[in-house]
Order: sequence, then C-alpha cells, then structure tokens
Amino acid sequence: MRAARVEEAQSDAPDPQKNRRREDVALPTLGFWGTLRFMWTQLTSMRTALMLLLLLAVAAVPGSLFPQRPAGPEIVNRYLEDNPVQGEWLDRFQMFDVYSSVWFSAIYILLFVSLIGCVFPRAVKHAKDLRAAPPRTPRRLSRLPEYGKVVLEPTGPSPRDAVAEAARILKRRGYRVDVRQEPDGGASVGAERGYIREVGNILFHLSLIGVLAFMAVGSLLSYSGQKIIVEGEGFANTLVAYDSFTPGSAFSEDRLAPFSMTLDGFEAEFDRESETHYGQPLDFTAHMTVQDGTGGEPRQEELKVNHPFDIGGTRVYLVGNGYAPEVTVRDGNGDIAFQGPVVAQVQDQLYTSLMVIKAPDAQPEQLGFVGFFLPSAYTGEDGVAVSVDPELFNPELNLNSYYGDLGLDDGEPQNVYVLDTEELTELNNRDLEAGGITLTPGESYDLPEGMGSISFDGVQRYVGLDIHYDPGKWGVGFFSVLALVSLVVSLFVRRRRAWVRSATGPDGSTMVEYGLLARGEDFGLREENVSLRRQFEKTWPVVAPEAEKTSSTASDTQNRPE
Repeated sequence: MRAARVEEAQSDAPDPQKNRRREDVALPTLGFWGTLRFMWTQLTSMRTALMLLLLLAVAAVPGSLFPQRPAGPEIVNRYLEDNPVQGEWLDRFQMFDVYSSVWFSAIYILLFVSLIGCVFPRAVKHAKDLRAAPPRTPRRLSRLPEYGKVVLEPTGPSPRDAVAEAARILKRRGYRVDVRQEPDGGASVGAERGYIREVGNILFHLSLIGVLAFMAVGSLLSYSGQKIIVEGEGFANTLVAYDSFTPGSAFSEDRLAPFSMTLDGFEAEFDRESETHYGQPLDFTAHMTVQDGTGGEPRQEELKVNHPFDIGGTRVYLVGNGYAPEVTVRDGNGDIAFQGPVVAQVQDQLYTSLMVIKAPDAQPEQLGFVGFFLPSAYTGEDGVAVSVDPELFNPELNLNSYYGDLGLDDGEPQNVYVLDTEELTELNNRDLEAGGITLTPGESYDLPEGMGSISFDGVQRYVGLDIHYDPGKWGVGFFSVLALVSLVVSLFVRRRRAWVRSATGPDGSTMVEYGLLARGEDFGLREENVSLRRQFEKTWPVVAPEAEKTSSTASDTQNRPE
C-alpha cells in the first residue's frame, strides 16, 4: 500500500523534462530560387492545368455576351452610344476585345506553360520506363488476380526450354519480355504490354499543346474579309478592295498574297419539279477567272457553296448571291450623277431585294432612292407588288425618291445599304400625288420638281465572297485528329503484366505456372488467362486436368509422414 502511494506521489510530481522550455524549431527559408521552384511546381501540376482550362472557358463567355470589335466595330460603337456609362467601363476591361485582351492572353499563356510543364517530364519518365525491364517475378504467382498452372508430360520440354517458349508466345501476343534465372535454379519470364496506353495519354496532351500553339498562330497572323463582286467585275487582294476586313492581332498588310479574280458568270438552279419545294434553290455556281500574282497564268475555277477554292494560300468561299440592277441617275442639270449596278440585299427566298441608291454628285440637290427590286413582280388587287419567283421572269423596281443633304460630306462613314431620310425631302411615295417609282428594264422616270431622272438599264448577278487566310488551320486540324486518335488509344488499350515460372515437379515432370495482373480496371483479364492457357496447351504436351490432379494427390500421399 505504501509502495503504491509512493508511486502515485512520484507520478504527481512535476517532470523537469516536461517543464523545460522547448526550443523553437528553425524552419528553412525557401529563398529566391526555392520560391521560383515552388511556384513552378504548383503551375505545372495537373490540377492547375485543369483549373486554367476551366478558367479559360469561363473567360471566353463575355465574348459571346458583348459585341466584339474584330467582328463588327460599328456594332460596338452603337453599343457605346446607347450605353455611355456601362460601355465605358466595359471598354476599360477590354470586354469588346475579349480574345485579344491582356487577361485572356495571360490565362492562355499560363495554360500553355502549365501543359508543357505537365507533359514533358511525364514523356521523359515514360521513355525511361520503355527501356527498363519488366518488373521482377513475384514469389507467389497464385496470389495474383488471374493464375494458372499446367503440368507437362514427361516427354515435354525442360523447365528452361518451357520458359524460353513461353517468352516467345508472350512476345507474339504483344508483350515485352525478359527471361531471368530464379535463385532456386529454375527460370521465369516477366512480360508487360500496353505501354502504348501511356504513349496515347502523353500524345493527347501534346496534341492539346499543338492545338493551342497553332490556334495562337492563327489568331496572330490570320485575316478574313468579305467582298461583293458583280458579274464582269474583278477583285485584287489589297486592303482597300475589301468591303469589310478583320485582321489578326499581329497582321501586316505585307502578308496579303498577291492574287486577283474576276466573276465571269453566275448560275442559279431552282426546284421546278417538286410541288412542296417549288422555287427553292438547288445549286449555285460562280465561274471565276483567277490569277496568282501579276505574272501567273489565269485559270478557270468553279466556286460552289461548301466547295471553296484555294489561291495564294487563301481560301475563298461562296457565302451569298443576288441581283444588281443597273441604273442611271441624272440630276436637275441633265448630267449623269450615278451610273452602274447597285447591289440589292436579298430579303427572302423569292429574292425580294432592298435597294438603296445614293447620288451625292447630283446638282442642284443630292438625290437618294430607297425601295425594292422584284425579280418576278406581281401586283395584287390591293395594288402592292410582290415577287412570286426568285428568277428574272418579270423584273421590276419600286422606289421612293428623296433630295437634300445625304450627310456624306461630313466625313463620317455610312452604311451603303441604309438611307437616312430624316433630313431629306421626299419626292416620290405611293401616298404622295406623284406616286411611287415603278420601272421595268429599259424604262426611265422623270423626277418631280425638275430634280432629274432615273432609268432602269438592266440586271446583273453578284456573289458574296468570304476570303479567309489562316496559317495555323492545318496544324490545328492535324493535332485535333492526333488528339482524337490518342484519346481512343488511351481509353481502350489495357496495360497488363504477365509472369511465367517453370520448375521440375516431384515426379520429374515440368510444371509451368503463370499469373496476370492489370494496371487499373481490366475486364478482359480473365479472357487473356483463358487465351494464354489455350496457347500453352497447343504448344506443349499437357497432362489432362484429371491426371494432373491424381498425380498431385499421389505425390502428396507419398510425401505424407506416417
């Protein structure tokens, strides 16, 4: 009892070791290079790469919510006029130039660097693994998920020969093999296949890097432009010749390939047999004469929808067509103020087309016209003319005329397809005493108040072209296909390991045991076990399973102590 109290007192006594002040642990400082190494490790982790990829997708959302300057600067200007306060702040944060903004470019570059830092070390490590020998043979193959054993007849090969033959069998099945000697004097073979799975995984990520790189090249150096060409007119690939032009971030006018083309003719085919689809377009063909540079030989090209042609590394697409009525406008002095084809904007499938004519050189007042061109005009009981067919069966012009200041002398750009009539005086309208202007080919009309005249001389066809140059498209296409193939390989190729060990049994026969192991889930591992056993049974004289079991039981009985 006394001894117990002494021990209790000793346990309650203060421990000088516990009360001793613990010295502060000195943590090593990272330093400048250590900090850089830590930041590089975090940046090149797969988690960071996935976060940057998600962030890039989120950063691209404003590009679809707000108008972008490269696609339509006039729309951005209109948005800024309608929303002066909000638009100013959005412009400060480059919301109208999302894909060339500083913050979007920063995410893009960080993602690019992160992928490089993730993939290349893995590629180097996998290259070393390809040269390394398969893993050593486990001591107990029976513990593997798939295991088998065959007993050979006495006339069968020796253990060493059996292992050598097993190595050849595995090699034919696509395994990389390594024959090694066992410490007990036997032999075994280690085999592995499916390395191409990791190769596919690495190629997939390398392909993503390639896609990003060539997309960046295309974004910097590409350009696209639109041009409307009337029959008989030509086009030279110069910056001033485009109707609209969208350059890349690093575009230079010197990169425009020197070529020219002329629209010789245009053919449109419409459905004339079907009752339900009568008049719908079936095919469009533009006959072009193109020439590379100034010394190239002119050649003929046919341009169709979804069938572009290449010239000077630039691809030309057919994106639209319509009618261009030829008109002559004379002013009040009898002088020609405007003459030539006028591109009419198609409004519906019957080619009802909006017409806008501006004659700023007319005297004493500038003249303007707005109305419709009808390829096949029909006037109903209400007196309103409409087009009933897209072909030129009964072409007709229906116009209203105006005079006054067209606003072209102010120096501000205007849309050629819009006539601002707020500051103009109306001359012709169906509600006025003079009525509207209705003209068929060959007719002319004298404007009221001696302001001049307008004549309808004929009709031409025009085509709308989209001219696109992208030096990175082939790289993007190649790496996109490579990424798809690599992804299929990495998803469907299974990585497996196999080991075969051979030894001499108690009765002197050769026993071969083998085991299979999959790296990851592999539902076909059982089928591989069955196929491998069938191959062994075809190659060697194998003892039947019943005889094998009997032989094993007899051997156990003989070795059992009495």
